[in-house]
Parts: sequence; C-alpha cells; structure tokens
Amino acid sequence: MKHRNLMTAVLGIMLMLAGLWAMKQLPVQENSWLRAICGMLTALGCGWFGHGLAGLVQNRILQPYPEIRQQMAIEAADERNIAVAARAKARAYDVMTFVFGALMVAFVFMQVDLVPIVMLVCTYLFVEITGIWYRIRYEREM
Repeated sequence: MKHRNLMTAVLGIMLMLAGLWAMKQLPVQENSWLRAICGMLTALGCGWFGHGLAGLVQNRILQPYPEIRQQMAIEAADERNIAVAARAKARAYDVMTFVFGALMVAFVFMQVDLVPIVMLVCTYLFVEITGIWYRIRYEREM
C-alpha cells in the first residue's frame, strides 16, 4: 500500500508538471482545446498527488499504532458503514438528477452556447443510463 501511494504521488507530480510545462509552451490563445487538455492534466496531477500524499501521511502517522490501523480496517469493512455509504450515494444520486436538470434548464434560459449545454446533457444522460444499467444488473443478481 505504501508503494502504491508513493507511485500515485509521483505520477501526480509528473502529470502536474507535464500539464504546466505544456501550457507554458503553447502559444497564448484564449479558446484553445490544447490549453484545456493541459489544464485537465494539471488538475488530474494535483488530485493524484494529493491522494497519494494523504495515503503516505496516513501510513506514516499510523505506523506506531497498529491497533488503530486494525480498527480503521475493521470499520472500513463493517457492513453497517458500507450500507450507510451506499445509502448516502443513492441519496446524492437522487439529488444530482434534479440539480443537473435544473442547471440544464438554467443554461438554456441564460442563452449559453450550444456546446456546453450538449456536453452537460450528454453527461446527464450517461449518468442516468449508467444508473438504469446497474439497476437492471443488480435486479438480475438478486
């Protein structure tokens, strides 16, 4: 686990630096899709670095306390905690459905360009179709 966290942090730094370097090398254009990709690389690198670093710090802090580490592992695998997390995700999914719908309608009324609206609609449909697919899959399993 320690090596995975270290590799995640190193990969995050590399992606972040690659994104920043590429953004610096690009000619200054306000609406360049290459600049957007560089920004996404930088953001992804920052996220991976933060995740890896948090794991490394957690391992370092819990190293002298094996009983706390074992208690945390038990709590992570506890059925009640798993059920609570699944219920919270389900509630967030229900809320997200209405929030995304309202946001799409608001974008239309604000007369936002067509491309962001189409991207939002495609993302919305992807999430909803994924929810339907998993519901059918789980109903067949049970």
